[in-house]
Amino acid sequence: MGIVTQILTLPLAPVRGTVWVLDQVLATAEREAYDPEHVRAELAELERQLLDGRVTGEEFDRREDELLDRLEWCVEYQRRRG
Repeated sequence: MGIVTQILTLPLAPVRGTVWVLDQVLATAEREAYDPEHVRAELAELERQLLDGRVTGEEFDRREDELLDRLEWCVEYQRRRG
């Protein structure tokens, strides 16, 4: 029965392969998008910009709040995913 099923579903092999590739791309994108280390790096860069005078204190506070919210969200996401 297994060989018959494989023969009958052979035309679907390219579709299964494409689905697998898309799953891998999605998983990689999620890992990168929800990685707290990326947000921490952005926070460090923002602090360097403040110290160099490239951003104002007001701009720093606004962007820092956004990044801290995003960091909290990423950490929570990672915690839920295991």
